[in-house]
Amino acid sequence: MGGERKFDGVRAISKSTIEIDFYYQGGRCRERIRLEPSPANLKRAAQHRAAILHAISTGTFDYLTTFPDSSKAKQFAARSGKALTVEKHLDAWLAAKKPQIKASTANDYRKIIDGLLIPHFGERPLAELKRSEIKIWAATLEAGNKRIANILSVFRAALQEAFEDELIESNPLAGWTYEKAAAPTDAQDDIDPFTQEEQFAILSKLDGQARNLVQFAFWTGLRTSELVALNWADIDFLRGIVRISKATTQAGKDAVESTKSRAGLRDIRLLAPALSALKDQKSFTFLKGVEIFQNSRTGERWTGDGPIRKTMWTPALKRAGVRYRYPYQTRHTYASMMLSAGEHPMWVAQQMGHADWAMIRKTYGRWMPDTEVDSGGKAVSTFWSRDAGSIPEAGIESKTGEN
Repeated sequence: MGGERKFDGVRAISKSTIEIDFYYQGGRCRERIRLEPSPANLKRAAQHRAAILHAISTGTFDYLTTFPDSSKAKQFAARSGKALTVEKHLDAWLAAKKPQIKASTANDYRKIIDGLLIPHFGERPLAELKRSEIKIWAATLEAGNKRIANILSVFRAALQEAFEDELIESNPLAGWTYEKAAAPTDAQDDIDPFTQEEQFAILSKLDGQARNLVQFAFWTGLRTSELVALNWADIDFLRGIVRISKATTQAGKDAVESTKSRAGLRDIRLLAPALSALKDQKSFTFLKGVEIFQNSRTGERWTGDGPIRKTMWTPALKRAGVRYRYPYQTRHTYASMMLSAGEHPMWVAQQMGHADWAMIRKTYGRWMPDTEVDSGGKAVSTFWSRDAGSIPEAGIESKTGEN
């Protein structure tokens, strides 16, 4: 034994094992090789260690490939994204993200991750993902460009965090969006308001709280999420307004969040039909002093669009013989009524929670009157001189002051 040659970082552990000792990413690593510690094998182990040190110094060392059975190797591989699967990363990413985002947003992310991303990519090593395969997969999705963009946005954000945490060398979705070739569509195609006759027919098939809710929806233009989040404390009967500051989402009855945008925080004027619906609703929920509209079957606040459609809205339209449209069309109905009646587009935009009237013009332009018989008459009566004779005729100079 005394004449046995010593090698730095290499030593015999047992009659069948040699240990290699080295430092990697700031930590000491000891890995064992199943070799008899003969002088020749110790020399081979020393050469192997030298090759490892060289690879570490040049940034080419792959721990998982070099020591595939090592627990430490799996730890380092996870850091580099080579042993970390897409599923594990997406789950960890969403768990960390959840406290920072709205409950409804987290719920949407979870649906995308569980329903689409994990089934297709979940078992893939994170570091092996390529843009080309994501592109091929995106082309198979039976969805419009907006929906695909939302799906890829979630994936892109999760991959960007993996890149920033040095789990992957680059984000395969960075600077790239997918878009299906599609026939041109009219942004107004989805706008399908109810006529006056249809509104009366629907309301005639409803009573109690259901009728009050639908009438209020037709005459305020509220989003469904804003409508079901309303409390009696939001109503100012003296001023005739309702303060919109929150929304209840599909994430659950307690998932009350801020409005969709800063412009969404607004005061809406209570027009007569809306005020009438509120007064009728008082007998049902006012004394409780919390939510205005309740699901009469449960005696609790509506939890979103889904339950309204299933238990109240769809049956009412069938009984009324009215062609089906989803409840959000009450909002479009409000906009079309206001604009058709000649209300100022900017006022309508403010009532609906838009920052300016560009969206109103783009979406509801067909309901804005082009001309009326007396168009321009108000400007004439306001700005044209009552004594038209005092205005010089065109081409005739005033003689006043001539010598």
